Amino acid sequence: MTSYERCVEIAHNLWWSWHPDVVEIFQLVDPARWRELGHNPIALLREYTPEEFEQRILELAIQTRINVAYRHFKKYVSERTLWARQNAGVLGSRPVAYFSLEFGIHESMPIYSGGLGVLAGDHVKSCSGMGVPLVAIGLFYDKGYFKQLIDANCNQVEDYVDTDIANLPFEPALDKNGNKITVEVNTKSGPIYARVRCIRVGRVNLYLLDADLEENSDEDRKLTSTLYGGDVKMRIRQELLCGVGGVRALKALGITPGVYHLNEGHNSFATLEAARQKMVACGMSFQDAMREVAQQTVFTTHTPVAAGHDYFEKSLIEQNLEPLYKALGLDLKSFMALGRQNPEDEKEKFCMTVLGMKTSRYANAVSSLHGVVTRRMWRGLWPNKTEEEIPVGHITNGVHVPTWMAPQIKRLFERSMPNWSEESIDPNVWSEVYGIDSGDLWETHCALKNRLFDFARRRVGRQLTRVGASPEAIEEAKHILDPNALTIGFARRFAEYKRAFLIVQDEDHFDRIVNNPDRPVQFIFAGKAHPADNIGKDVINRIVRIQRNPKFSRRVIFLEDYDINVARHLVQGVDVWLNNPRRPLEASGTSGQKAVLNGALNFSILDGWWAEAYDGANGFAIGDGSTHVDWKVMDKRDGDAALETLENQVIPTYYKRNEHGLPIDWIRLMKNSIATLAWRFSSHRMVADYVKYAYMPAAGGMSVKMPR
Repeated sequence: MTSYERCVEIAHNLWWSWHPDVVEIFQLVDPARWRELGHNPIALLREYTPEEFEQRILELAIQTRINVAYRHFKKYVSERTLWARQNAGVLGSRPVAYFSLEFGIHESMPIYSGGLGVLAGDHVKSCSGMGVPLVAIGLFYDKGYFKQLIDANCNQVEDYVDTDIANLPFEPALDKNGNKITVEVNTKSGPIYARVRCIRVGRVNLYLLDADLEENSDEDRKLTSTLYGGDVKMRIRQELLCGVGGVRALKALGITPGVYHLNEGHNSFATLEAARQKMVACGMSFQDAMREVAQQTVFTTHTPVAAGHDYFEKSLIEQNLEPLYKALGLDLKSFMALGRQNPEDEKEKFCMTVLGMKTSRYANAVSSLHGVVTRRMWRGLWPNKTEEEIPVGHITNGVHVPTWMAPQIKRLFERSMPNWSEESIDPNVWSEVYGIDSGDLWETHCALKNRLFDFARRRVGRQLTRVGASPEAIEEAKHILDPNALTIGFARRFAEYKRAFLIVQDEDHFDRIVNNPDRPVQFIFAGKAHPADNIGKDVINRIVRIQRNPKFSRRVIFLEDYDINVARHLVQGVDVWLNNPRRPLEASGTSGQKAVLNGALNFSILDGWWAEAYDGANGFAIGDGSTHVDWKVMDKRDGDAALETLENQVIPTYYKRNEHGLPIDWIRLMKNSIATLAWRFSSHRMVADYVKYAYMPAAGGMSVKMPR
């Protein structure tokens, strides 16, 4: 087998995306084109004939590296892990079917918008690494989520770009006879058809439904065009296709799930199709079939705001779900009752989260505080139980360590921590970080910080060139960001409750902080606002205007088109990760968990995961966790607390240096953060919890009560 053939095989399994040594092989072939092609190895390989590629490999003398990578890859995909055999054996013949409307695996596969998708991607990767038998089901969006541009007036502009399918690692999904699978989902107005595509993510198969077929109407072909685009009619049909079509795809593939895991309410129609199939196969009534399916179903909710859940009018349910509810033996009224907190309230809309709660026996929030909020929000579903008795537990989100930890940090840990493994969830293993030489840790961090600055300067220069900025402004972009200044990152979806404006609401005070000649502070912002979120767009406009103010041009940066690549650079290079949502509206949050892995310190409101992570010596807290019924009062109070903590704790600790120029107290906090948080908020720990508290009980294995 040639080096070219080995690289092609590796490129068609997204395993490569979380193995830096393999990524480096593709990057070495042509660093400039690698960047221009969005870090896509298939696109890179297509630029060479096999003969040209072999010649390039000889010039670089990396044939041995390719051979080693290929052996590791083949060994990885062919083995089932000891952990899985010991902890998830019952799932071997009947795997978990994991449904999500988006998956964030890598920036070259743009079928995600933000945190929910990246969480799904990390979940899949950890299941692969741990050997948990799981298949994933979603939709393929040929335009993905929008590309974000910032125009000359500081406004967000959405640009939708067609994805070149030839550059994606697709395989056709085949039935037992070797035929390509197409599923059909009936609606009152006619059927929707979708082909099933397969992407391999390590040991896990990700099946994506694609409705861009000639058999469909022009309107239905667009169902899998853009993520979270269109109106409410498009949304219900997307969710119908993913849930019902996804279960039908599994049947066509010959896969019998032992567990259905619904990642958010978008996927709740899956349980109804599973019940329908059971009714047909076993002659059951709907009630009996639904009872059995619910016993197999895990439902995860991520949204602590009522308006963030999907609600549909009765007319939309009738137009799109009539064939399904008739097949279940239900009329419209009884079907609507499945999605209502009060089944008798004819004015109440159909809620997908309510359906998910009612048709699952294992429901969880994604942090301890979110569990409290969720039980309070949905207590109407259990009118005869106290809030404490409501059967919703929590499994706190985590992040995939191999994906988010910088290779430089990984190499430092491997050299300095004899027992360390990036997949370990043993706190004793991670506590070995205290033995790392402080100078080595700081030097590694500073190198990553400079790497981030090079990336940011290129990005800002490109942004300014595109909007026709002056040559002087473009030249100035080459000198933004001081490597010796305290650097704070803020990157996430620009929704109002995430309050990107909080730290800058008092501009004069902000000016005094960032432009202090002795102890300067600089901020890097990134994030997209939903196309329909005008408030979020206004916040972006405000931040970009501050950036373009000469007073702040070297101290405040906004990087457009936030994606996994931008996130990777930020969490690996900043000194501090800022998060200041309105408590308790952050269900969990995972960006700060990624920063932990690279030694960045969290500076956050006590909400989501940070409310259960902060111990007083592993980062910084904004406020004391109290809230106020008036959001304006709370915003003012939290903003003041953020500035006070920044001035009195964060800045002095960062700039206090010993005789060798090292911020010893800061480095001690870095080590405390890594030792206490990295193992605990990893997706390996998260998946281990799902296996123990949800998957095994749902599959008929051991029964263990989920944490509350």
